[in-house]
Amino acid sequence: MATTKRKRRRPSGATAPIATPARGGANEARRERKEQARQAREAERKRAARRAAYRRAITITAVGVVAIGVFWWFNRAAAPRPIPEAAIRSAEAAGCTTVETPLDSAPANQHLQAGQSYTYDQHPATSGWHDPSPLPLDPKVYDSPINETNAVHNLEHAGVIVYYQDTGDAALSTDAVDRLATLVNGSTNVLMAPYPDLPEGQGMALTAWNKLQTCPPGVTPQQADTIASGFIEAYACTRNAPEPNASGVC
Repeated sequence: MATTKRKRRRPSGATAPIATPARGGANEARRERKEQARQAREAERKRAARRAAYRRAITITAVGVVAIGVFWWFNRAAAPRPIPEAAIRSAEAAGCTTVETPLDSAPANQHLQAGQSYTYDQHPATSGWHDPSPLPLDPKVYDSPINETNAVHNLEHAGVIVYYQDTGDAALSTDAVDRLATLVNGSTNVLMAPYPDLPEGQGMALTAWNKLQTCPPGVTPQQADTIASGFIEAYACTRNAPEPNASGVC
């Protein structure tokens, strides 16, 4: 007699097992997203730093260029100017020479030893060997002859020196001397002094670097003032001299 196989019943209340996700999957994804965000922020920070450094470099360069330009502007020397027409007419009326250039090219920086004497071929000298130190610019008007080797150094620094004869028949008039002294005291980088060794027939000599103009002793105070003013305007503190800014006053 055949037997029937009974199915085993599942206990009541039992449920099927639930699959659980692998541990760390969601956390790993979040960590990756955070790392990507961090890397993006870091890349942006570096880009911003490079942009800021670039802007600083441009700013510093621009400021440097402007500073150099300003320095050059304030320290540049003017070119020699033409002698004013009034000075030319006064010089002609007084019998003065025109402005001469004694040498084709006057070499600069020819320094003697301090205090060393030197005999110039030209009187007064406008260039050549000179003392390492220029004359001080105070006082501007000297009552006695000055050391010519120092004076030539002043000319190298774009100075002008007004010389006059103060003795003998060729002496410049007292009124003309006084008028010139007033002019010189009101001018920049200009000196005035007597010069007993002026060549015969000369009462006044105007000197700049490698420039010379002379007048006879009969020049009037007005003429002397106008002629000297024109010479000073043309050459004082200009690039006519090798070292136009070295005086510290131009």
